Amino acid sequence: IFMKDKPHGLRKDEDFDFTNSVPATCFPTASALASSWNPALAQKMGEALAIESQANDVQILLGPGVNMKRSPLGGRNFEYFSEDPILAGRIATAYINGVQSQGIGTSMKHFAANNQETERMSNSSNVDERTLNEIYFPAFEMAVKEAQPWTIMCSYNKLNGVYASENKYLLNDILKEKWGFKGFVVSDWGAVNDRPLGVEAGLNLEMPSSGGFNNKKIVEAVKNGTLAEARLDEIVIETLAVTLKAKDSHKKGIVVDKPKHNALARQVSGECIVLLKNDNAILPLSTSVKKIAVIGAFGKTPRYQGAGSSQVKPTQVENAYDELQKLSKGTSLTYAAGYNSDGTSNETMIAEAIQNAKNAEKVLIFAGLPDIYESEGYDRANMDMPAGHNQLIEAVAKVNMNVVVVLMNGSAVSMPWKKEVSAIVEAYLGGQAGGGAIADVLTGKVNPSGKLSETFPMRVEDTPTATDFPSKDGNANYGEGIYIGYRYYDKRKIEPNFPFGYGLSYTTFSYSDINTNTASAKDTDAIIISLKVKNTGKVAGKEVVQLYVHEQDTQLSRPENEL
Repeated sequence: IFMKDKPHGLRKDEDFDFTNSVPATCFPTASALASSWNPALAQKMGEALAIESQANDVQILLGPGVNMKRSPLGGRNFEYFSEDPILAGRIATAYINGVQSQGIGTSMKHFAANNQETERMSNSSNVDERTLNEIYFPAFEMAVKEAQPWTIMCSYNKLNGVYASENKYLLNDILKEKWGFKGFVVSDWGAVNDRPLGVEAGLNLEMPSSGGFNNKKIVEAVKNGTLAEARLDEIVIETLAVTLKAKDSHKKGIVVDKPKHNALARQVSGECIVLLKNDNAILPLSTSVKKIAVIGAFGKTPRYQGAGSSQVKPTQVENAYDELQKLSKGTSLTYAAGYNSDGTSNETMIAEAIQNAKNAEKVLIFAGLPDIYESEGYDRANMDMPAGHNQLIEAVAKVNMNVVVVLMNGSAVSMPWKKEVSAIVEAYLGGQAGGGAIADVLTGKVNPSGKLSETFPMRVEDTPTATDFPSKDGNANYGEGIYIGYRYYDKRKIEPNFPFGYGLSYTTFSYSDINTNTASAKDTDAIIISLKVKNTGKVAGKEVVQLYVHEQDTQLSRPENEL
């Protein structure tokens, strides 16, 4: 069976040449997908990913990543869903069910408490039991119980001093015994420390091959009595069961409808876009606007996916400039790059942008984070966008009042120019059709309905891990406990730049008749909360209803609100 990286698009290499993979539909990354708050959409995307896997003879996808965003500086945050375990668990469950409904397995990752890239091979995540069970385990638990991923990938890091790949508490006691996981556990690539200890703990498959080196260690351990042969049999049977299932589920003759999948990628991306600011209803762009300045290199050469093992070779790429031209007939568009590919700018580039802005009725500035700013393998140094991007926005905002900033980034960024611009659109890393989705939202063809799946803090100093992230010298002490993300900002009464769950719309909604089916309940009872939602605006739109609870009578320190 063939396993390949593919959280948001297939990355199957041609003849083991990692620089040359087969073309595949590049969907939005996890940070974007979760901002749709739409499990049904995640399931449809999963189904499409599975179809492309079947067509390319791949049996298991190495994803999704459901680790919590402990800090906005996490280098791999674009590959993870949320700072909230319920949202991450719901989206992951739908994604996994979608993929596996088409006979392809998933490998949910990285189990567990893998929240920084710095020293990820050796660092110990030191987390108390309550925090593990309330924050870092629930997304995994929900997906295991409701979707049964074929495999779980263990993380590189240690958990409380024991490598995840040989952590019996993690792999056996919690995952297999307590939650009833039926598949097999695979190591992250090169994450095995002691192979016989891993077998004893519940690690089924080592990746990649050690060339027989670790197999000999297993044989020696059985012979000298330190590893029971019966335990080895259990691990082998679990692995074979999934392998045979994968073999039996393979379908031949599958042909991918690339235009159909690109259209789906555009739909998904459109639902992921979050409207953060829209003063004086500057958006959607009116058909009466005749001159628009498109500024910023991302407008023509978009950043649409993250860097690292998940990179996809797209079947095509849509850029916002071309797609806006198709949708904005009768409107004249000008273009200025504004900055270089590394995020730097200069006087000449800014001068050109200013001149274009002066001659335009409205200005669209495309900015965000270049590849080198966020990637697997290292954490971000700060929350800032490149200086060239910020300088460009500030300079243009001084000569035109009607500035819309469109952000392409995989994680939260600071916005020193927030008050100087009229609108802010968070497009995240929207995949190959992200440019078209942005054009759809800017022109009102699609009403923005996305909500932030993570908090955007004002400053990195406001974050719960500000004094110790990323941790170095081998230990990451999770001293903030259960107070990550919005739980922390609420408790400390810290005003974020944009809160978790936030997102504007071109229309308005009213809530009424909020009821519960019971006034009291035991912890084993289900409580149903119902309400009526009405679109009270002038255009069609979608609404995300979010329910938060607060425990009033407790001896423990509890969050103000929990999703």
